[in-house]
Amino acid sequence: MHRNAIAFLILSALITGLSGVRATEDANAAPPAGGEEARASALEPSANGVGRTDIIRSIEFEGNVKFKDHVLRQRLGFELGDRLDPFLAEGGRLTIAEVYRKIGYAFVEVSLDRDRLAQGNLLYRIEEGPRVQVDSVDFVGNEVMGSGTLAKVVKTTERKWLLWPFYYTEDAIEEDLERLREFYYDHGYLDYKIEAETEFSADGTGIRVTFIIDEGPVFRVGALSFTGNTRFTDAELRQQMELVEGDPYLKPTADRDATELMRLYREQGYIDAEVRQRPRFTLGSAGNLVTVEFDVVEGKRYRIGQIDVTGNEETRDKVVRRVLDEYGFTPEQWYNGRIAPKEGGGILETYVQRAAVAEEALIRPVNTADPNSDYKDVRVDIKEGSTGIIMPGIGISSDSGFIGRLVYRQQNFDITDWPDDPTGLLTPWKHFKGAGQSFSVTLEPGTEYSQYYVQFTDPYWRDRPISFDLMGRSWERYRESYDEGRLKGFVGFEQRLKGRWRRSIGFRAENVKVDDLDFDAPVEIRNVVGDNQLYGVRFGIGETAVDNRYLPAKGHVISAYYEQVTGDYTFGVLEGSYIRYFTLREDVLGRKTVLAGKIMAGTTVGDAPPFEKFYGGGSGQYGMRGFEYRGVSTRGLQSGPDVVNPIYKDPIGSDWIFLASAEVTVPMISENFAAVFFVDSGTVDTGSYRLSVGGGIQIMVPQFFGNLPMRFEIGVPLLRDEQDETQLFSFSAAGMF
Repeated sequence: MHRNAIAFLILSALITGLSGVRATEDANAAPPAGGEEARASALEPSANGVGRTDIIRSIEFEGNVKFKDHVLRQRLGFELGDRLDPFLAEGGRLTIAEVYRKIGYAFVEVSLDRDRLAQGNLLYRIEEGPRVQVDSVDFVGNEVMGSGTLAKVVKTTERKWLLWPFYYTEDAIEEDLERLREFYYDHGYLDYKIEAETEFSADGTGIRVTFIIDEGPVFRVGALSFTGNTRFTDAELRQQMELVEGDPYLKPTADRDATELMRLYREQGYIDAEVRQRPRFTLGSAGNLVTVEFDVVEGKRYRIGQIDVTGNEETRDKVVRRVLDEYGFTPEQWYNGRIAPKEGGGILETYVQRAAVAEEALIRPVNTADPNSDYKDVRVDIKEGSTGIIMPGIGISSDSGFIGRLVYRQQNFDITDWPDDPTGLLTPWKHFKGAGQSFSVTLEPGTEYSQYYVQFTDPYWRDRPISFDLMGRSWERYRESYDEGRLKGFVGFEQRLKGRWRRSIGFRAENVKVDDLDFDAPVEIRNVVGDNQLYGVRFGIGETAVDNRYLPAKGHVISAYYEQVTGDYTFGVLEGSYIRYFTLREDVLGRKTVLAGKIMAGTTVGDAPPFEKFYGGGSGQYGMRGFEYRGVSTRGLQSGPDVVNPIYKDPIGSDWIFLASAEVTVPMISENFAAVFFVDSGTVDTGSYRLSVGGGIQIMVPQFFGNLPMRFEIGVPLLRDEQDETQLFSFSAAGMF
C-alpha cells in the first residue's frame, strides 16, 4: 500500500477510537448490533420520519471500467449499514486508488463526493487514466555484472511470459531494488549504491525504468576463524567449507558453510549444535577484506536410548525399526541429528514414511528420566493413511497408445495376514497389510500395447536390507512389421551394502512369440518367427550416493549389469550408467532447482535376436525425446516375394547404444509442479550422432503414481539420421532419469 495511505489509515484509526469512546456515553448514537437484520433496520426512517445519517446508506462508483462495483466494494473493508465515519470513507478512497496502482494505473485519481457524504451516501468518482506499460529496462554503471545477468535478477521486464506486457507499479520497482542490492551483497559487493529512475512517455501509457548502479569494490575473504569448537579442530572444520581466503566473500556460501558445520556436529550426536557465521568488514590499504568468524555452540553429545513407535495401529513396528537399523539409527549409537534433526524434516523421516506408506512420520528426541543422562530416547510418530487402492481408468502414452487400466495395489502388504473368514478374500484391501511389502495386480488392455502382471516386493527380505522381487507378466505389442508377445517369470534379489553400494542377482524365464508379419518384414524378423525360449541370469552392482534416494538433488548413482542368456539363443547383455545430480539453487521454501547429467551405454555379447537388442527414442529406458519410441535403430532391408525395390525401413535393433543427456527441473507453483528443460543425445551402431533439445512440465501425483511424476514434454531434434523417426510431443509417468 502507498505510504501516505498507510499513514492516513493509522490516523483514522486513532480518531475513530476516540470518537468511539465518546459514542459510548450517548446510547442514542450507538451503532446497531445484530447482524443483517440490524443493518436493514438501520436504513429505515426513524420515528420522527427523518432518516438516520450516522450509518452508510449507499456505496456507489462512477468512472470505473477495469473493476466491477462489487469488486471495489469488497476491497473497502466496510459495507452498507456500518457506522458512517468520514475518516474511514477517506481511507476507502485511498484504498481504491491503491487497487488501481497495483496493476499499473499510475495516474489514477479517486475523489469522494462530500455533499452526498453528509447524507450517508458514499460516491467515489474514479478517473482511471492509462495503464502504464514498461517499455524498457536499462542498467547503468554496472561494470562487473553484465546487464543480461542483472535482467534475470529483477522481475520488471518488457514482456511477461514473452507474450503479455508488464505493467508498472512502484512496489515492483522497490522490490527489484531490494533484489539487486541482495544480489550484489551476496556476491561480495558490500559498498554498493543502487537507485532507480523512471521516465514516462508523453502520452503516459509507457515508462522507461533505469537502474543506476555504483557497484563499489568487491570484498574478499581475509581470514576464517572459529570460536567455541572443542570436538573438531579448526583444520577439520575448514575441510567441510567452500569459503577460501582470497576469494570474494559470498554470503550464501558462508551461510551454507555454517549449515554444513552444524550438520557435521549433529551427525556426531550434538543434536543441539548451532553454528552462525559473523562477517567483519575492514577497509584499508591492504584491500577490502572480510574476516568471517564462525561461532560454534556445540551443546551436549547424546547417544540413542529407547526407541518407541506410536500411531501404527496396522503397520508393524518392524517396518519402522528396520529402516532405522539400515541407517544406523539404533540404541547406543550416537544420535544422528543430520538425518533426523530435532526440528523434523529429516531424510530419515521421509524413508520411514515411505516404508510405512504413512501420511506423516515424525522422529523426535525425548528426554530421559535422568536430566543429566547422556542419552536421548526417541519417539517415532506414525500417522497412518490409506495404503490399498483399486484404480480403474484409461490412459494414453506417446510410446504405447491408448490403454485401459484396472489396478489393485497394496503398498503396505503383509503376505501372512490372511483373513479369519474365507469371505475376507473378496475384500483383500481390508486384510493382507501391515508388513511394508508391496503387492499389485495390473490389467492394461490397449490399442498398441497390452499387459497383465502380478508383482510382489519385500524391501526387507528376512528383515535384512535385501529387496526380494517376484513377478509374473504377460504382454503383447504391435511392432512396426510384426506382433510381439511375451510371457515372463522373474525372481530377483538386491542387497544394499553399507557404504551405499548394492549388488543384485535375478533370474528370468521367458517365451517371446513373434507372429503376424507384414509382407515386407526384414529377414532378421522372419528368422525369429514363432516361439523363442529365453533363460537368463543377471548380475548387477552399483552405488547410490545421493541426498534423497526418492528425489535426489545432489550426489551420483552408478549401475552396471551383465545378463547371460541361454535357451534358443546364447548371448550376453552388458549395460552401465552414471548419473550425477547438482543443486543449482534452493529457494526459501526449500524447493531445489536440480541439474542431472546421465551417461548410459549397452552392448550385446554374441548374436542376440532382434527383440533383445537396443532401440533408442521415446521416453523409456533408452529414451531420446524428440524421437519416436524405437525410432533410433539399425534398419532392416525389406524382404518378401511381393517387394520391389526394397529399402532399409523397419528397425531391427542395434548391437550397442550410447546416450548422453542433461536436464534441469525448476520448481514452479508448488513441490508438485516443475518445469523441465533437457538436452538428449546419443548414437547406435549405425547412422550419425543424434541430438535433441526441449522442455516441458512435470506433475507429481503420489496418490496414483507413487514416486513417478507425470511428464509432458516437447523435443526438437537438431541432429538426426535420415532414417530416424521423430516425434515432437511425448508424455509419460517417469521421473528425472
